[in-house]
Amino acid sequence: MLSTTLRSSALAAGPTLRRSLATHTPFYEKDCSSITPPYAQLIGKLEHVRELLDNRPLTLAEKILYSHLNDPEKSLSGGGKIRGESYLQLTPQRVAMQDASAQMALLQFMSAGLSQCAVPTSIHCDHLIQAINGAESDLKRSITSNKEVFDFLESAARKYGIEFWKPGSGIIHQIVLENYAAPGILMLGTDSHTPNAGGLGLLAIGVGGADAVDAMTGTPWELKAPQVVGIHLTGKLSGWATPKDLILHLAGKLTVRGGTGRILEYFGPGVANQSCTGLATVANMGAEVGATTSTFPYTENMRAYLNATGRAPVARAADQAASMGFLNADKGAEYDELIEINLSKLEPTINGPFTPDLATPLSKFGSFVKEQGWKDELSAGLIGSCTNSSYEDMTQVADLAKQAKAAGLVTKVPFLCTPGSEQIRATMERDGITSTLEDVGAVVLANACGPCIGQWKRDDMKDEENAILTSFNRNFKSRNDGNRLTMNFLASPTIVTAMAFSGSLSFNPITDTLTLPSGEPFRFAPPAGQDLPTEGFTQGNTNYYPSPTPEPQPETEIIISADSQRLELLEPFPSHFGNRGLELPPLKVLMRVRGKCTTDHISAAGPWLKYKGHLTNISENLLITAVNDEGGDVNVAFDYDQATGETETDTIPAVAKRFKARNQPWTLVVDDNYGEGSAREHAALQPRFYGCAMIVARSFARIHETNLKKQGVLPLWFADKNDYSRIGSGDVVQTIGLADLIEGRQNAEVKLKVTKRTGEVFEILTKHTMSEDQLKWFRAGSALNFIRSQLS
Repeated sequence: MLSTTLRSSALAAGPTLRRSLATHTPFYEKDCSSITPPYAQLIGKLEHVRELLDNRPLTLAEKILYSHLNDPEKSLSGGGKIRGESYLQLTPQRVAMQDASAQMALLQFMSAGLSQCAVPTSIHCDHLIQAINGAESDLKRSITSNKEVFDFLESAARKYGIEFWKPGSGIIHQIVLENYAAPGILMLGTDSHTPNAGGLGLLAIGVGGADAVDAMTGTPWELKAPQVVGIHLTGKLSGWATPKDLILHLAGKLTVRGGTGRILEYFGPGVANQSCTGLATVANMGAEVGATTSTFPYTENMRAYLNATGRAPVARAADQAASMGFLNADKGAEYDELIEINLSKLEPTINGPFTPDLATPLSKFGSFVKEQGWKDELSAGLIGSCTNSSYEDMTQVADLAKQAKAAGLVTKVPFLCTPGSEQIRATMERDGITSTLEDVGAVVLANACGPCIGQWKRDDMKDEENAILTSFNRNFKSRNDGNRLTMNFLASPTIVTAMAFSGSLSFNPITDTLTLPSGEPFRFAPPAGQDLPTEGFTQGNTNYYPSPTPEPQPETEIIISADSQRLELLEPFPSHFGNRGLELPPLKVLMRVRGKCTTDHISAAGPWLKYKGHLTNISENLLITAVNDEGGDVNVAFDYDQATGETETDTIPAVAKRFKARNQPWTLVVDDNYGEGSAREHAALQPRFYGCAMIVARSFARIHETNLKKQGVLPLWFADKNDYSRIGSGDVVQTIGLADLIEGRQNAEVKLKVTKRTGEVFEILTKHTMSEDQLKWFRAGSALNFIRSQLS
């Protein structure tokens, strides 16, 4: 078993660069003028920050954040503790948006009235491509069925000077890593797995569309200074252990809440041993523990990856910045917590089902399956996705496929492979990896998200309990195939592949054998892979790619049909206050939500993705898989003021619509870590659209809490978590002290006056995380309302 120790306020020495897994010279060199960080400017600003902080040693995460401060004096004034306390006003270098979230982000940006984006921005068409038969037919069908949306995105990109990556180009996170990521920068992405880019030693943070609009309009982006967790890696991975097993193990230790409000900063000799894409896998799944993002010091393997992907100028600039100490932590830097991990003791790990932090070592997984009483059967194996579709991943998997083919084996269950990008797909095809996988039964899907986000038209196992094994990053109920009984277990691509040949959950490829047709036993050898292709990457079909740094074409017309069911212009949300003072109006409690409620529960994906640009239509899925704590039913809400002919119970969106029709503002009472999971801001937009003014939680997930603030929904935390069960459906809640908070009175507290349906009245104390600027957003009705008022 892996030994993990925890210490607080530990000291870390800056790591040194080590020899990489491979030394490759670039086969081509891009024009990197728009993607090379302004290191001189960043380092200059950091020197000024050091003076403000009395030259104390800084972590790498602090260096990157503080060098992107809009106004260091304003953000760092007053002294005292910064991490976990102060709000930072930041200027990100870049924004990336996937096609599903870009629709709402662009609709909001358009309403700001600007002629172009203030920072380099890109759109990536990856979420709207459904997996059914295979890459070619799936891509053609999806382009046709989503033409209206793709045309909208492409025309908006042309108008505002945004780089547009067409359907088929690949998954946003892989493309960002291959093309835009650079050590030491701060960037935002409208997807929770944006931190994937941290594999190149930067801070890449997942946000909602309204946060992206801040950067796109040149408005300073606000972030509460995260704490920094140091993860010291020693030893070296061996055998079947991979970087995926490192983050699966860590998720089991930290849980889905352990990274909330924190940056995970890895350091130590174990970092230098990892490939750049392996580090990206680790950073990608940091989202599953709620981390703001993850990062690593600059290494020789990062340099090799930059060179191999045509970005040698970025590598040379990063080398110089690293020599000045910018791309690693200072000696003596303090972490809020230190975690020690010896990679030499790491074994493959499988996480799930239904939550990414239920970690079981492979050696104990068979016993775990038996103890739970599950069938010892695997119904499908799926590899790839943004988490694990690198060249290294694919060559390791191909090595296992070659072993199996030589022994006369084919997979026993459907085996689906999703390449991360057109560059990866084309290089796989050239190097014989694709044919090797297909020879043993694999189906190669389009370069897109596909089954990982629910874009999987699965015809078998409908409403049947079954188990799938994937190399994905998230495994909530109903997420992949729409079947809430499908158990998704997360593992490395190599473990998924090996187990696909057995068809059994209890199969351990390290110790167990398979029976060949001849009756002889066969055991896999540990897989061997290559981090970068010897002959370099091939770009594949460049028709999918954008022209770099396009000029805005303001004459471009963006057409949204008045009767469109896919796209809808946004109307600004009204202020909650008007002329009635700064306390919220009396709010009716819609429901008390029980237990885990992710953004998948609040705003489901899958077939609903087609409505991402149409707020009215997508709001029909509000909380449809959430559990009502009063009765335990899914998608049931109570309406005690029902009109004649209406029932006392109905679906959650139906009751929310009734409240909206009555002009009855409402509130939700929710459990711990509310809004865990994806960055989708629709989970905040939809309640606001139906009239939600406030949500009171035992605790919130970071991105979702920020999204609520952006859309004018007040997130409050129970001071005493036991108060959660004291408020129920139909109760009336009023704020006390909110006006004092908005008006800036020191030490202002917000209490809630609760009037039960029985007539009982009591008050409870709450906490909040609202900053001065966030209170301005709330008073205006939304952040966009406030930004628009400032721009005008």
